[in-house]
Amino acid sequence: MSPAIRRSDSPWTRRRSRRWAAALGVGALVVTGGGLLAGPAQAMAAASVAVDFPTHCIPPAIAGIPPIDGTTSAQISVDNAAPKVGDTVTVTYTVVKPAASNPVDLALPADIMTPTGKVTVAGAQSTDITVAGPKKNDPVPGKGEFPSFAMTGTFKVTAPGEITLSPGDYNIHTSYIMELDTPCTVTDPPAPVSQTIIATDGGGQVNERAIQLGTASGAAGDQVTVTGSKFTAGAAVTLAGRAGDAPTGDTATATADGSGAFTGQLTVNDPATTAIVAYEGAGWDAAKGAGPQAYTVTGGGGETPDGSQKLTSSVKAGTLSMSQAGDSVELSAVDFGKGGASTGALRTVTVKDFRGGPAGWSLTGKVTDFKGPAGAVIGASALGWSPACTAKAGSPSTCAAGSEGSVGSAGATLASTPNAAFTGGEFTVDAQLSLNVPAYSATGTYSGVLTLTLT
Repeated sequence: MSPAIRRSDSPWTRRRSRRWAAALGVGALVVTGGGLLAGPAQAMAAASVAVDFPTHCIPPAIAGIPPIDGTTSAQISVDNAAPKVGDTVTVTYTVVKPAASNPVDLALPADIMTPTGKVTVAGAQSTDITVAGPKKNDPVPGKGEFPSFAMTGTFKVTAPGEITLSPGDYNIHTSYIMELDTPCTVTDPPAPVSQTIIATDGGGQVNERAIQLGTASGAAGDQVTVTGSKFTAGAAVTLAGRAGDAPTGDTATATADGSGAFTGQLTVNDPATTAIVAYEGAGWDAAKGAGPQAYTVTGGGGETPDGSQKLTSSVKAGTLSMSQAGDSVELSAVDFGKGGASTGALRTVTVKDFRGGPAGWSLTGKVTDFKGPAGAVIGASALGWSPACTAKAGSPSTCAAGSEGSVGSAGATLASTPNAAFTGGEFTVDAQLSLNVPAYSATGTYSGVLTLTLT
């Protein structure tokens, strides 16, 4: 079957060679306290830079293509490059130029992509920050480049010293025709450092509680794994969703072990959720909690108003199949001594593509030599065809007939449909056949076998 996303010299568009485009971006460095009175810690903080790193991406399974290995470029920036221990720092992970181009001719609409990812923190403290971006993008023309995107998250500074930030794994979720994910991981982690900050000791007791999320996004109703550290040993810990500064109705509980660590599962039902926190006690308290860690609910959802009923239906994917109007063709006879074209028509082939995905299809044929009496043979290359293909009204795909010419034992294309964001339909395929018979071929019946293959 034709792949749903064709590879070329740009990512997601060539079968064997993919390269993720890289470009330098512009990152802002904000230094608090600033001006000419800035202390040594501020002076040592490094500006944000764009970095390149090898990336391994797995296209949606429905695409039918292998993983993509290439290079991506990204940039990390912060709202405070010289924080104090105990401060919360907002981190922005920007993919300066995305790792893909639109592989099809069909234009994609605005606001269908939701990016999520992780930032690796190292140096004076080590953790992973989950980051998420809004479902917002410009329209993408057919075969055009995807726009850049940015994701944000936060972390709490727990130790003084140099703290480095590197881009980590990320995922692009698309909500167009179907809900699909393309997860991309750093091939040789960690990626290069993009931002360095210098933390100073703020004095006083520091809350070192921290949490990490197993994933930064999921559909309404999905579970997310939450792991925590540095909580009070044996404490009951509440896991909760947040919509900005307000709590949602999504909660779960976990119990910290003797070292203050825990692992819990939180089911996120509210599509308004933007982050997840964990805390000890009866309610959210930053002094006895950790987070927020960014989280995005994909694929819609929503509450059902009073006095109404939510109706849900589904469309099941079918198969790709073909049928023939018959299995034998009688070609016209030619005269001994004259030879020439022995003609006929292929039995009509009906192709039904009821998969409902992005993949097109290809129908090919190959023929054996034509064997006659007393060992006489007319070679397979002598059979030619003139294909025709018609799509049934309403079919999403357009059908292209193969080229007129020799079929031969190597084979030729009879008809095909292209890959697109949405494909399928019903198609009628025909062909006029012509066998070029040499003038003095032995008299009698010649038979060959034409085999059709649908992929």
